[in-house]
Amino acid sequence: MKKILLLLILSLGYFANSMAENTFGERPKLVVGIVVDQMRWDYLSRYYSQFGTDGFRRLIDDGFSCNNCLINYFPTVTAIGHTSVYTGTTPAFHGICGNTFYIDGKKTYCTDDNSVQTVGSDHQKSGKMSPRNLLSTTIGDQLRLHTDFRSKVIGVSYKDRAAILPAGHSANAAYWLDTKNSCFITSTFYMNELPEWAKQQNKVFSNNAKVREAGKNIGMTPLCGTVITDMAIAALKGEQLGKGESTDMLCVSYSQTDVIGHEYGTRGERTDAVYLQLDKDLARLLNTLDEQVGKGNYLVFLTADHGGAHNYKFMQDHRFPAGKWQAPDMRNSCEEAVAKKFGNSQPVIADELDFRYFLDKKAIADQGLDYQQVKDCIIEHLKTLPHVSAVVDFEKAAQQAIPPIIRERALLGYHYRRSGDILVVSDPQYYTFGKWSSPIGTTHGDWNPYDAHIPLLFFGWKVKHGSTSREVHITDIAPTVCQMLHIQQPNACIGEAVTEVIDNN
Repeated sequence: MKKILLLLILSLGYFANSMAENTFGERPKLVVGIVVDQMRWDYLSRYYSQFGTDGFRRLIDDGFSCNNCLINYFPTVTAIGHTSVYTGTTPAFHGICGNTFYIDGKKTYCTDDNSVQTVGSDHQKSGKMSPRNLLSTTIGDQLRLHTDFRSKVIGVSYKDRAAILPAGHSANAAYWLDTKNSCFITSTFYMNELPEWAKQQNKVFSNNAKVREAGKNIGMTPLCGTVITDMAIAALKGEQLGKGESTDMLCVSYSQTDVIGHEYGTRGERTDAVYLQLDKDLARLLNTLDEQVGKGNYLVFLTADHGGAHNYKFMQDHRFPAGKWQAPDMRNSCEEAVAKKFGNSQPVIADELDFRYFLDKKAIADQGLDYQQVKDCIIEHLKTLPHVSAVVDFEKAAQQAIPPIIRERALLGYHYRRSGDILVVSDPQYYTFGKWSSPIGTTHGDWNPYDAHIPLLFFGWKVKHGSTSREVHITDIAPTVCQMLHIQQPNACIGEAVTEVIDNN
């Protein structure tokens, strides 16, 4: 009997080891990351009955939904969101602190790189881009490292930052739209000439009358999503993604939803139309993946970089507290408060971006003022202004009497060389409407659920069907994918894998 038990134990041990070896050796042929710009989580339920069965509903009905996925930093803007999805970390570590921010006192667009040139167009300014301002690695970087760079990683989007930052440092390519010339471009960071398949696809675009007619305003139309999908499919076929010995990755970001949201808000025919067309484009992408890679051979995740607030006038019309955030007036008011107290004649604030004040330390010093005293003066003045919930001194946040959720998200969004000096938190539903938003449109950037609660769907290879209402974060996406691939997490990852997603059978 003892011999039988011993043999049984040894057999079980062997079987377990064998299963572990098989599990570690298994990977999908392709990973497809999809980010929908400015998509609120509740859009999944709002449009569910209007979606077809092959797009969003296929991801929901056959995949796994994380119904309480939150952004765990502040501010909630595009470049930060796309970066956090793929790095599993926040601005405190990946360093992308906004679409535009300051690096050691110099105002910088997140993907600007004057050391590279445009490829695919004569419009030089639109292509001088790269991921060099990104401080950490991405899922794709880790995949490339793990496979000794045999894996291919490609990013595609309307916006440069939404193609470049997800794909990472070692990506084979990132392609974005040059709206002036209605074509996809890249930069010499990746290559010196577009591949033949990309040239051919650009010819298709240039011969498309609807694309030519939309031109520079294509981002304001549902057609933009169709064009992005066409380019993603062209990359899939042209690069033979998912057909090699190593797992490949395709990062697709849809930006027309954000452009239309800023212009038309969260309600109305334009917003409805863009999501219903996106549903059709997703169905076409998934069907192409079935044909090119095979059902069950690819892993998909879909999420958003941030949500969006309802238009403040719409909210006011329905008796909700809401209003327009008067950022320029507040900045001027702060300058007046400092001048009244210290008698200085020159401004002390260099900029205000995404609720953050960047103080001009040189101007402060040149006028013989004390930096901390000036900062304290501004903070105390801001506290007296209407619709201010909290004011955070980044350097002293740990000691300030502010709500823990604000402190944590503020610090996770703070990089000491890039995020400025003071963060202002508005009352719920108070926003700045200016350059990027029309009077009937929306914007985003705050910590509140309308901006921070985003969809997160997993579908395909080794994904079980189901859902969870457990709180997870945007930073949990990268470690989940990396665990499924059995590769190391990005090198500044702070998230935790959502293990409920994984089908271990």
